[in-house]
Amino acid sequence: MSRAHAVLVSLAVGLTAVAGVFALGRTVALSAQSHRTADVLVARRAAQLDRYEASLRRALARKPPPLPRVPAASSTLETAAPARVIYHRPPPVVVVAHRSGEHEQEDGVEADD
Repeated sequence: MSRAHAVLVSLAVGLTAVAGVFALGRTVALSAQSHRTADVLVARRAAQLDRYEASLRRALARKPPPLPRVPAASSTLETAAPARVIYHRPPPVVVVAHRSGEHEQEDGVEADD
């Protein structure tokens, strides 16, 4: 390999190394920025949950409204006879399957049983 080729290859490797270091620095910066963004989102969600918990505690501390009065039972309901249920069985399902050789004579005329 000539000296010119060696210089070109070493310059290419050097430029690649510089580009890699630059990309690594950008990646680390983006990672730190995403951690800060995540921390902000977690803090915002925690504040929302704290407000919701406080509203639940306030609602729990308040006395609920009184229940409406239960109406008196009607005397007609107590004396009414229970409904009568009549069950009718469905008609049976008859399946006729003809099999050759049953109830037949050899000449093709059915035999009387």
